[in-house]
Amino acid sequence: QVQLVESGGGLVQPGGSLRLSCAASGSIFPINVMGWYRQAPGKQRELVATITRGGNPNYTDSVKGRFTISRDNANNTVYLQMNSLNPEDTAVYYCNVADITRRTYWGQGTQVTVSS
Repeated sequence: QVQLVESGGGLVQPGGSLRLSCAASGSIFPINVMGWYRQAPGKQRELVATITRGGNPNYTDSVKGRFTISRDNANNTVYLQMNSLNPEDTAVYYCNVADITRRTYWGQGTQVTVSS
């Protein structure tokens, strides 16, 4: 059984920063791609950022220059450093990983609220 445990969400003022973490554990094949998605109230879940096993990142346009994704392959952990947060970033953030067999797993979600 595979578990993804997320942490780091919370309430922050506009312009502030948060760092999300997601650790994968259990019986999992080597992980290929790790990423973060988010879902705001009344909206569809959207891709925020992904990173390959080799460390190549990909970002959605709205977070480029503000968010940084990174990973620790030895510990099956992915991070999302979020800077210059604005109210439009408010959402539940979900961790997603895909192993080398292309099976995917989701975290339980962590709430990020940007408000003054």
